[in-house]
Amino acid sequence: MKVHWFHLMPWRWLPEDFKERYRSVWVDIPVELWDSERGHYLYNEYLDELEYAAAAGFDGVCVNEHHSNAYGLMPSPNIMAAALTRRTRETALVVLGNSIALYNPPIRVAEEMAMLDVISGGRLVAGMPVGTSMDTNFAYGQVPATLREKYREAHDLIVRAWTEAEPFVFNGRFTQLRYVNPWPRPLQKPHPPIWIPGGGSIETWDWCVERDYLYAYLSYFGYIRGKKVMDRYWDRVRQLGVEPNPFRGGFLQLVCVSDTDASAEREYARHVDYFFNRCLHIANAFADAPGYRTEATIRAGVLAQVGKYAELVRFDLGWKEFNEQGYIIAGSPETVRERLADMVRSMNLGHLMVLLQIGSMPKELTLKNTQLFAEKVLPTLKPIWEDQWEDRWWVHPLREKARAGEAVAL
Repeated sequence: MKVHWFHLMPWRWLPEDFKERYRSVWVDIPVELWDSERGHYLYNEYLDELEYAAAAGFDGVCVNEHHSNAYGLMPSPNIMAAALTRRTRETALVVLGNSIALYNPPIRVAEEMAMLDVISGGRLVAGMPVGTSMDTNFAYGQVPATLREKYREAHDLIVRAWTEAEPFVFNGRFTQLRYVNPWPRPLQKPHPPIWIPGGGSIETWDWCVERDYLYAYLSYFGYIRGKKVMDRYWDRVRQLGVEPNPFRGGFLQLVCVSDTDASAEREYARHVDYFFNRCLHIANAFADAPGYRTEATIRAGVLAQVGKYAELVRFDLGWKEFNEQGYIIAGSPETVRERLADMVRSMNLGHLMVLLQIGSMPKELTLKNTQLFAEKVLPTLKPIWEDQWEDRWWVHPLREKARAGEAVAL
């Protein structure tokens, strides 16, 4: 299987009484809490961590897109990926992703992702999420009722822009272009692998299966609740007559590795609490705009992961409860190895994304978490599914000898 190091890039200095003083970490968080000098150090610290993870042997490093919030400081994941292209060699750049319905015109995504693929030597994974209600409906003002239609039109334009041999006309409902002819084109053919990050929408499952895309469930609530969603996804895969290849599924899990189970609590507990009770403190009014979730998803009982429901799910939980209920997998390397291996097999996962920088976690602790995971957990996970399934959702980079530095000889 493949394991990827995922970064949210949260703001580390929200006050202890944040939940009492401010109504939301997203959309209307006061600018008084921002400090540009701290931000300068934080961005560079986070890039250091991503580069460290790449050197430590993770298959991919993951970045994503969010707006107007302190939960994730990446309004442009492409900028972060661009910074990493020249500082990494073999690790895939998993951009999860660009919220393609927010771009006008979305051809911009096709151009920037093609640049990333070419510069990196074919190491780009192209993630295309719909985007949270906070980002899309409130921060960027998109109409909830038409968001998914606009998203699918943007997807069609991007894929055609990557694959059409000649310039073409595009006349959509939301975008009209007389000349679609982006330069450059992606290095990977017919295009970089497309992953669809989602929160449990029923229609997203069919969309992924029909187009043979990877579905990545990015859950806030961990693997015990996440398994219920992934089980339904795999049921839908079988209903559509498609083989349940583990590599067409991905999942995000928070992980804390320490020398012992006891030391894990001492080192990580306050940062886990910071993440759930400050980074995910989101006003219910922003969490689920009317029309954002589809009728089929509502009828299926799939609830929003943030806002009122999230507050009910994680109210007054401590370290023990977060761990036992699967929000986190934490403890000694042996404990983490066993729990993750069981999780991967039970959820039929070919791609695991791990969050090893959590909330207010400082750089030194993040690097320790990453090193312990890479040295004592990662080697036991990678052989899972070995020689059983083909991963058709992975990058196809240039041969090492053909990469930049020797390319002048081509």
